[in-house]
Amino acid sequence: MQVNDFHDLYIAELSELRSVETQLAEHLADLATQATDKTLSNAIRTHRSVTQTHRDRINTLLQDHGASAGNGHDDASMHAILAETDKWVGMIGDSDLRDAGLIASLQRMEHYEIAVLGTLASWAKKLGYDRDATVLSAILQDDKAADAYLTDIATNGHDRPPP
Repeated sequence: MQVNDFHDLYIAELSELRSVETQLAEHLADLATQATDKTLSNAIRTHRSVTQTHRDRINTLLQDHGASAGNGHDDASMHAILAETDKWVGMIGDSDLRDAGLIASLQRMEHYEIAVLGTLASWAKKLGYDRDATVLSAILQDDKAADAYLTDIATNGHDRPPP
């Protein structure tokens, strides 16, 4: 995609975010089976469902702008984070230690999403795309809540339901 103006840049980055959400939705099911802590496993499964909804909402935004939702692009940054996660899972035999590594990796994923979403929500406001800004801000809040929940699991191991 050729980027000629701020709108094009926004759409290109929104397409990147769609790829991020797609990769996560595909990968989280496997990661949930790697977690041995029930709370963590359930949190990952729940987040996968939420991620699928996020992907669908981003598809709708792209379609509203006349952009292809399925452009076949694969976000390289998320791909690298997922590859690193798989490496950790394969290297750690101890279940508690592996769960700690999973949480660290999941938080890297969340922080990457948070950075992209914050930028896109700001850009949407600047461009006057109020509906986009609202949708992106809501997704951002979901990801911040997921990150906080992962911290809670790591710190306290609570058996409360995920956000």
